Amino acid sequence: MTPPAAATSRRDTSRPEASRRAAARRRSAARRRRVLRFSGALLVVAVAIGLAMPLLREAVNDLTLPLADASIIRQQAADEHLDPALIAAVIYAETKFDARTSSAGALGLMQILPQTAEYLARRSGGTTFTTADLAEPSVNIAYGSYYLRYLLDHYHGNEMLAVAAYNGGLANVDRWIAQARTQGHALTIDEIPFPETRAYVERVLQKQRDYRHQYASELGYG
Repeated sequence: MTPPAAATSRRDTSRPEASRRAAARRRSAARRRRVLRFSGALLVVAVAIGLAMPLLREAVNDLTLPLADASIIRQQAADEHLDPALIAAVIYAETKFDARTSSAGALGLMQILPQTAEYLARRSGGTTFTTADLAEPSVNIAYGSYYLRYLLDHYHGNEMLAVAAYNGGLANVDRWIAQARTQGHALTIDEIPFPETRAYVERVLQKQRDYRHQYASELGYG
């Protein structure tokens, strides 16, 4: 009777082992399915991000470094022999491409004062100019660019001084330059006594570099 009992014992111990192996296979298969599902989900997300990146970059640029009227900027830069990124940077510093009227009465994208525009109109021969024209981006950018060219010529091409005068006034900058000369050196950004103008110059020169880098094709660099 012993052999049959021994055989029964072997069958009893083998069944749990087979069940454990089957359960392990099921768990392994379930893990593989989860990994495949997760990998598939990651792939879908990666593709979606790749497709969305150009739109995301454009949205970020619109929020952090907006650009509009690029064709007008390029044209005025060519007409006035200016760096288009400088025009864009001045617009950014003045209005961030959101045209408005300031508390001082400056108008449009480049915040041109009516009296400044009238002076520039007489100087450039714009006999039909009216203040209302400054609401038009093409006119506003044309006058702002003409003024930048005037300031650059006045300061022999020095962009820092021209930008300072655009914000702080030509007479003030001339006075600061004269004061620096009496001390035996040229005016530096750090010596600009108006905090607003000093910050304005730093912002414009930084944004000029940013526009040249981020909008190379739009502004005609490449």
